[in-house]
Amino acid sequence: MSPPPPQVASPPPGAGRRLYALLRAQITDGVLPAGARAPSTRALAAEWGVSRTTVTAVYEQLAAEGYLMTSGGRVARVAWPQGGTGTPSPRPVGDVVAAAPRLSALGQRVQAMAVQAPPSLEPVPFDFRYGALASSDFPVLTWRRAVKEAGLRPSPRLSYGAPEGEAPLRQALQGYLQRARGLRCHADQIVVVQGSQQGIDLCARLLLQAGDRFAFEDPGYLMARRCFEATGAHCAPVPVDAHGLDTEQLPLGPSVRLAYVTPSHQFPLGGVLPITRRQALLSWAQAQQAWVVEDDYDGEFRYGQRPIDALQSIDHEGRVIYVGTFSKALSPQLRLGYLVLPPALVPVFREAKRLSDRHAPVLEQRAVASLIDSGAYERHVRRVRRDNERRRSALLAAAERYLPANAQLAGLAAGLHLVLWLPDWGPQDEDHVALAARQIGVGIYPVSPLYSRPDRPMPAGVPQRAAGFILGYASLSVAQIEQGMRALGLFLSSGAGRSQG
Repeated sequence: MSPPPPQVASPPPGAGRRLYALLRAQITDGVLPAGARAPSTRALAAEWGVSRTTVTAVYEQLAAEGYLMTSGGRVARVAWPQGGTGTPSPRPVGDVVAAAPRLSALGQRVQAMAVQAPPSLEPVPFDFRYGALASSDFPVLTWRRAVKEAGLRPSPRLSYGAPEGEAPLRQALQGYLQRARGLRCHADQIVVVQGSQQGIDLCARLLLQAGDRFAFEDPGYLMARRCFEATGAHCAPVPVDAHGLDTEQLPLGPSVRLAYVTPSHQFPLGGVLPITRRQALLSWAQAQQAWVVEDDYDGEFRYGQRPIDALQSIDHEGRVIYVGTFSKALSPQLRLGYLVLPPALVPVFREAKRLSDRHAPVLEQRAVASLIDSGAYERHVRRVRRDNERRRSALLAAAERYLPANAQLAGLAAGLHLVLWLPDWGPQDEDHVALAARQIGVGIYPVSPLYSRPDRPMPAGVPQRAAGFILGYASLSVAQIEQGMRALGLFLSSGAGRSQG
C-alpha cells in the first residue's frame, strides 16, 4: 500500500508570511545557495520578534515545497536542485527577458492581429462610439425583478447546465424571433452563446480551415473578419453599395466555404439587402454548398416602418446560420447572444460550446427568458426604438445646421449609427481628423480600417477620395448630440486636417 502524500501546510499569516516570502526569495535568487545552513529558528524568532513556533511553521512550509531539507535533530539546509549536484544559478536581478513563446499557427495569427489592434481610447464628453448604449436606457427595475425571481427559483442542485442554453430561454426566443424577425425555427435549433462574438468565433472554428476562402462585405465588421482570418482562411472581399452586398461579385470555387453578411442593416454603410439579392445569395450558397452567416446585430431598430425580416426566414435549404444578440437592446456588458442553426449543425455546435466554456451564465439566461415571456422585453425594445429615433433625428438636424454643406450622411433608415462622408478630406486624413476631434472632446471613428482592400470601393454618389467616419448615437442624449455636432462643425470649418494633395 502506497504511503499517503505529504500534507503541504499553508504559509503562516502576518509576520510569518513575510518571513516565508523573504527566505523563499533568498533561496531562489541564490543568496542562500544550495546546501547552505538555514538560520536557526531561535535566532530568526528573536530577530523578527515572533515565536519559534511561527518560524518552525515557515520552515515546514519551505520544506514541503522543496526549498529546505529538514530532519529531526539536524540543522535545516537549503535543498539541492532536483537531479543536480551543484548550486542553482542565481536569478538575474531586475526584469527577466522571457523567451519568445512557442505558439500554434492560430496563436501566431492572433498575435499578429494583436499588434495591429487600435489602442484603447480615453472617454470624451461627446463620444459618438458605435456599439455603445446609454446606461439610462437599461431597464434597471425590470431587470432587478427578473434576476431576483430567477435567483429565488428553487433548484435541486447547483450543477453545470446544458451547453445549448436554458430551455426556457430557447423556447422564449423561438416565439420572439418568429414575431419580431420572421424566423422559422424550433427551440432545439437555438444555441445560447456569450455575445454574438462567440457565435461568430464558433462559426469560424467549425466551418473554416487554413486555405479556405470566405466571402466578406467590404467594408465590414472587423472583429468578424479577424475571427475568420485567424483560422488561416483567406478573405474574398465583396463590394458593398447603397443596397448592401453586391451579390453579382460573390466569389466562386470549391475553396469558398462561407459568406458573412449583415443584410438587415449592413455594417457599417447601412444598406438593406433587397429581396432579389437575398434570393441570389441563397442560390449562390446552395450552388457552392457554402454556409451563410447572417449577423443580425441591430435588426430590431428600423425607423418609420416595420423591421425587415431576417434572411433566415426565406432560407428553404438550411444554409443560413442566424446570429442574434441582446447587446443592442439591453447591454453589451450582458454578454448574451444566440445562434439559430440548420439542424445538421446543431450537434457539433453544442459540443463545441461545451468545450469552449460549458455554457452561458444560467441566472442571466433565466432572467432574459422571464422578460421575454412577460412581454417586458418587447415593450422595452419599442421604448428604446422611439428614444433612438429621437436621437437619430437630433443628429440629422444638427448635422444640417453645423456640418459642411457637402458633407453626406449614409445608413439613416435603421440601426444605431450612421456614416459621415467628408469630400474635403481624404482617407489619409481620417486618423489625424479623429485624433484632433478627440482633443476638443468629440469622438468619431474612421471607416477605413473596416475595408479589407486598399482601393476601397465607395458607395454611389460619394467621391472616391472622401474621408469617412462612423457616428454612433445610442449612448448620447439629445443635448449631447447637439453640443457634439456643434463642436465638430466648428472644428471642420477651421480646415484642420484638410488634405494638401
